Amino acid sequence: MSTAQIAAFQANGGFSPSIIALVLTSTVFAVLLLWGTWAIRTAYSGWAEQRLNQRQFLGVVIRFMAMYLALTYLLLS
Repeated sequence: MSTAQIAAFQANGGFSPSIIALVLTSTVFAVLLLWGTWAIRTAYSGWAEQRLNQRQFLGVVIRFMAMYLALTYLLLS
């Protein structure tokens, strides 16, 4: 954004664009961590009740970690 655009954004919104970027990034990570906690807990319950085998449980954990690492790379770099 140009200096004039940033000034207009701050004048109309009352905050800088970097604050919005920080809030949106934080929200994405908060939702991702809540979803990951729910997914891993549900998979663990299934594994403990022998509805999932260990390979399926580890698949859930590995997929969550891969998603977290990919989003971390894309959003924080």
